[in-house]
Parts: sequence; structure tokens; C-alpha cells
Amino acid sequence: MKTMQAMVLGHPKQALQLQDRPLPEPPAGEVRLRVLACAVCRTDLHVIDGELPQARYPIVPGHEIVGEVEALGPGADGLCVGQIVGLPWLGGACCSCRYCIDGDENLCDRPQFTGCSRDGGFATHVLARAAFCLPLGASQCADPEHTAPLLCAGLIGWRALRAAGDGARVLGLYGFGAAAHLIAQVAAHQGRKVFAFTRAGDTAGQQFALSMGASWAGGSGEAPPEPVDAALIFAPAGELVPQALQAVRKGGRVVCGGIHMSDIPSFPYRLLWEERRILSVANLTRQDGREFLAAAARLPLRVRTTRYALADANAAVGDLRAGRLNGAAVLVP
Repeated sequence: MKTMQAMVLGHPKQALQLQDRPLPEPPAGEVRLRVLACAVCRTDLHVIDGELPQARYPIVPGHEIVGEVEALGPGADGLCVGQIVGLPWLGGACCSCRYCIDGDENLCDRPQFTGCSRDGGFATHVLARAAFCLPLGASQCADPEHTAPLLCAGLIGWRALRAAGDGARVLGLYGFGAAAHLIAQVAAHQGRKVFAFTRAGDTAGQQFALSMGASWAGGSGEAPPEPVDAALIFAPAGELVPQALQAVRKGGRVVCGGIHMSDIPSFPYRLLWEERRILSVANLTRQDGREFLAAAARLPLRVRTTRYALADANAAVGDLRAGRLNGAAVLVP
């Protein structure tokens, strides 16, 4: 019997366990991917900590996947064996609810989430719905390690940037991790000014932000050099919302980019007044993926990664949780 390996989370708040499993044959409409690289996302921490009601257990986490198509199930149209594709967080949608029909499949009533409600990429192989695999450019196919973080950190950053609005010329980025270090470069390339907010006293993180295109970097409680048009929050800390409201101009937006956030504390109405807005970004659409990956292929993005072996997934998770990474952790089986 042919086998594969996977890092499996049996129950929330447990360590991942390396397991041998039978190599699955893809069912109708699906493909089997040989995982070339899978980045580790903060959402994986929420899955591991049991903070997402969508999650099922046991589960193989991981949703920033670059993989090679190894086998096709019946009716898996549009892909071929040997093709390299990306597999993101949105692993499936019903395509029939009101949201899917309206083009908002990110809000689908019956979604499937890679590494959360279906097994993900902390493994040597993964099954995927063919229709939800994303095409990659030639340079992206050739560099799976540095492409993998684009599949969520990049995509959520891209959707958050779009939610900020085309008129947002000055951006504040709160939480300068995998998503912010990518979208700061995109925003700078578009001619926008970027201010980075990190933990107080994190001088190394602030220097990293400046090297990635930010024109100013400081602690999350500091006042920026000028009011920002929009604040993008990638850290899962609800207390950042009132701080961001103080930093945005009248009519500005605060965009919450995470799938999970601690409770937002109460704050005086004057911070929200003058038509400031708070909004969230939920998941992504396949169109988001196609647009961002095409744009990323044209940009000279510097993707900072730290590589880990599959068996070292717990170490990668620990380093991300402790804030020891600049950029993204990537598992390379």
C-alpha cells in the first residue's frame, strides 16, 4: 500500500503528531497534490487553539499550499498531471446559495476550508477540489517556498487593501507579520505611503518594516506622522481597533483582516464619529486569488521565509506564536 505522511492535530491545544496514512485516490471533481511547500499562517494557530467553530478534528492544518498535480479524479477538468497549482483557505463553496450566486463565494453558507474543515497541507499530499486550485505563473511554480505565503498572507492582505479603498493614499498596518510584509510592498509599488505599527519596543520588527517599504514604523500606541486614510489590522488583538480609530482621518476606515480577534474593548463614540468606519475581511474568492497572483508575478516582491521540515511543524508553529519570525514560516516536505 502506498502511503503519505501528515502532521495531524487530534484535538485542540495538542501538539501535532506525524502519522503515516494510506495515499488517497481523488474522488470525482478532485485532484491529489504532492505538496511542494506549505506556509504556516496565524489562522493555523486559531485552528490549533480551537478558536474557530468551522474546524473539525482530527485535522491536518495548512492552507497556503503549492503542490504538483499527481492524480486526477473523474471530472477534474482544467488541470493536468504534473501541473503546479496553489491551494488556498477557501477549499470549496456550494455555488448555489445567495452569496455564491451574487459572486460573494467568500461568504458561502456551506463552505469548505482547507486545513480547517478538510485536511490541509501540513503533509506530503493533499486532496483538493480541482475548481478551487489557483493557477500560478512560471516564476511562482519554480519557487514554491516563496510562493506559498502568497496563498493566504498575500491574498488576505490584498483583499484588505482593496477594502481600504482606492483613495487610501496613506495606510497604517498593524501587526507586521507575513501579510503586512507583503502588502506593504504592494502598496509602496502603487505609490501609497505606509506606516507600520508593531509591538512597543520591537525595534527589530520596525527595522524589518522599513526594509519592506514602510516610510515610518513605531509602536501600536504611537501617533503616526500624519493621520492615515485607512488602517489594516492583521494582529488578532481587539485592543488595536480603538488605537487604529485614533490614527485614521475623518471618513477613514479600519479594516480587520483576521478570521479571529480578541474582543474589542469599549471606546468613546468620538473615535468613531466623523464617519469613520470599521469593517472586516472574510475569507477570499477565487477571483481574488487569480487577480493577486497575477499582480504578484509582475511585482518584485521580496518574500521573507524561514524553512522547516514537515516533521518540525510544531517548532514552526511555536516560532510563529512567540513572534520569533520576520516574514513567514514554510514547511517543505
